[in-house]
Amino acid sequence: MAKQTSKIQSFEVMVLGAGIVGVATALHLRRLGLDVALIDRTHPGAGASFGNAGVVQRNGFVPHGVPGSARELLGILFRQSSAVSYDLATLIRLLPWLRRHHAAGGLRAADLYSRVVAPLRAVAVQEHLDLARSANADRFYRQGGWLHLYRSGSCYDRDEAERYYARVFGAAYEELLADEIGILEPGLKIANSRAASLKAIHWTESCSVSNPGAVVDAIWRTFVREGGEYFRADARQLQHKRGGWRLEGERGTVFAGKAVIALGAWSQDILKGLGESYPLAVMRGYHMHYRPLSGASLSRPVVDMEHGFVLTPTDNGIRLTTGLELAERDAPPNPNVIALARKRAEDLIPLGRPLQEAPWLGARPCLPDSLPVVGASPTIPDLWMNFGHAQDGFTLGPITGRLLAEQIAGKSPLLDPSGLSPLRFVA
Repeated sequence: MAKQTSKIQSFEVMVLGAGIVGVATALHLRRLGLDVALIDRTHPGAGASFGNAGVVQRNGFVPHGVPGSARELLGILFRQSSAVSYDLATLIRLLPWLRRHHAAGGLRAADLYSRVVAPLRAVAVQEHLDLARSANADRFYRQGGWLHLYRSGSCYDRDEAERYYARVFGAAYEELLADEIGILEPGLKIANSRAASLKAIHWTESCSVSNPGAVVDAIWRTFVREGGEYFRADARQLQHKRGGWRLEGERGTVFAGKAVIALGAWSQDILKGLGESYPLAVMRGYHMHYRPLSGASLSRPVVDMEHGFVLTPTDNGIRLTTGLELAERDAPPNPNVIALARKRAEDLIPLGRPLQEAPWLGARPCLPDSLPVVGASPTIPDLWMNFGHAQDGFTLGPITGRLLAEQIAGKSPLLDPSGLSPLRFVA
């Protein structure tokens, strides 16, 4: 256990960031026998881990893309797209990053991405379920997969690469026509004229949760119950001292020989101060909960592939999560984003009255190749990283947490982590 002397508490590892990535990393480290301090400014799971669509994906074999057809680009330009919205100054600032991101979606780069991410996808669901059972959180999980809805043939055809790699790597799916969608999800308004031509892919091996924040909270409580320590502190005060890392917290000074940066969209803030930098961009997203009208319900998450939103049944009504917003991380929320997403979603289900006074807003940390950074710093001794999961933080947090913990503990990792190494961004 931690040694305490004059309010200085010493650990082997401190994990900065208590989203699902950081909490899973801390719990795996503790189970490997290390003394661990988990540190955040707020309650564990209160950030992006709280606000996501709650899907644990077995699919996802191509890099995250931005809509590319002329019609979709015009919709974005004239602010009629619910898949991508933007602040002009931020868009201009991100143009070099967006060019790198676009290049990473080419055929050769996509093939590399698929080979790195496929082993993670193959174990992600089971890693989640194992962690949930040990944390008494399995009651939040449901089987039944999730639906990808396509309103146009061109949108459906554009996703053929995803289905191709799913076949290559053995991920099961079912192709559904409109009437079959209606049988699977009778709460959707499939019969109306605009939806009658819908197609869908049912990713049957994925699972979802009814309360993502509660899942993270349960994992955190298990970490504490098993001997881990939690501290409130501001990671921006982190100091690299001889022999380790020092941080002033609400309950005194925390010292550790090793530090893990798992701060999501805030990771770059800390790394720049330490002299290390990564091409991390922030994409914002919103959610709102609604009480569906009588007779309207969902059994699983449903994503509109053309309009970028997800409808997820939760413990508190239906959660509508939006597409990507290119805006400064700390800028005020834009109410038009959730309003436009709701307008598009009403084509599919009558959402009814909102159950929140204002939309939730969160930030997703994105790297141009759509893969997270997981591994040791190439320049700073005893610094480790686990961030940049983009829209996959909830899915991949448990497995990347395990992989990093095994590396820190000197164990052979379950999977080869070299494709996620920070070294790929070293010139």
